[in-house]
Amino acid sequence: MLDLHRTLTELRELQARTADRHGAQRVAYTAPWHAARGYLRAQLEDLPVTVSTDPAGNHWVTLPGESRQELWIGGHLDSVPNGGWLDGSLNVFAGLAVLRRLSHQYAGRPPVTVRLVDWADEEGRFGHSLYGSSALSGQLAPDRAGRLTDRDGVSMRAALQESGIDLDRALEAGGARQHAAAYLELHIEQGPVLERQGLPLGVVLGTCGVERHRITVTGRAAHAGSTPMDARQDALVVLGRLSQEIYAMTERHGGVSTIGSVTTAPGIPTSVVETCEFTLDQRHLDPAGLAALWTEAQAHLARSCEEGGCTLTVSELFRIGPVPFHPDLIAAGEQAILDVTPGATRLPSGPLHDAAQVALAGIPTGMLFVQSLGGLSHNAAEDTCEADLLLSVRALDRLTDRAMAWITGDQATPPAR
Repeated sequence: MLDLHRTLTELRELQARTADRHGAQRVAYTAPWHAARGYLRAQLEDLPVTVSTDPAGNHWVTLPGESRQELWIGGHLDSVPNGGWLDGSLNVFAGLAVLRRLSHQYAGRPPVTVRLVDWADEEGRFGHSLYGSSALSGQLAPDRAGRLTDRDGVSMRAALQESGIDLDRALEAGGARQHAAAYLELHIEQGPVLERQGLPLGVVLGTCGVERHRITVTGRAAHAGSTPMDARQDALVVLGRLSQEIYAMTERHGGVSTIGSVTTAPGIPTSVVETCEFTLDQRHLDPAGLAALWTEAQAHLARSCEEGGCTLTVSELFRIGPVPFHPDLIAAGEQAILDVTPGATRLPSGPLHDAAQVALAGIPTGMLFVQSLGGLSHNAAEDTCEADLLLSVRALDRLTDRAMAWITGDQATPPAR
């Protein structure tokens, strides 16, 4: 049977082991992340599963079934620095609860092979979100990814190598796709929509597309006291103008835009800013809307740089188009929610998820959201009502049964347990 309270206990224990007073610290390839994976492995000892790591560093738990066709349930144990206790880890431990139930109900041999995957570096420690799942989907460019660095200057290639992963072989993870028939993911919403609607759960239509760039504006350093305002080539002024325009352009086109990090040089009180480096993240569910956001941002930057006597360089950090999920699994997800609670809704996902990369690989994908209190995530205050967490695991469990029936061609709705 489904042991819902064990899932809560495991999630809280994971937090106790891998967090400090500032929040979760399971940044990919760090000691707390390795500890999280070790804790997960320790919970598998009583299950008839095999455990493996693919060439990209994704962690797989496989429960063999009567059919070689595979149903995947995915999540990620890594977190952002000072992150929340549920982001990613709920997916993994809810999937583990489903594996336990299937193993018990089918005497260790469900109708299809079921695989639980903990994707590597979903959060994008190096600016490249969804690293592990993009390797599996074939969307990863290892040469470009290897040159990315984190905020401390550590390269992705070096961090992976230290963890025993050869980035040049990461695309070999795609070999796992051979028997994949469907993919399911449960995640906290990370936004306020479900809370505003008074609903605990929703089914996800797909993920918004993302344009993410690192922009460097170069002006000229000059003495802060002796340089007249009209004689300055101040790189920070360009960012200031863009930051004001961002909200206006996003209101015109829809979607969301975020300037997420800013560094300046020489970075002293007595000098005009010579270089200003910042990131711009833009998201939209419509491809045309996403393109309009980035096109307009580039035009505004070029104009501001020309007016301020500055130059501009742009490097792409990450790009992915909008990704719709499979209509049959959207419908199945909605019915699974209605199996456990009276109301359901359909909504897009602004945040990226590994489910998007799996869908891009051509694997039918479905996803559920559970309500986030206050819409908070990537924050130590991230939380979800315990009752809603229990409902979400039950809904994932029901969706699993529906997905297995869909894979095997048995369209009859599985009986309620």
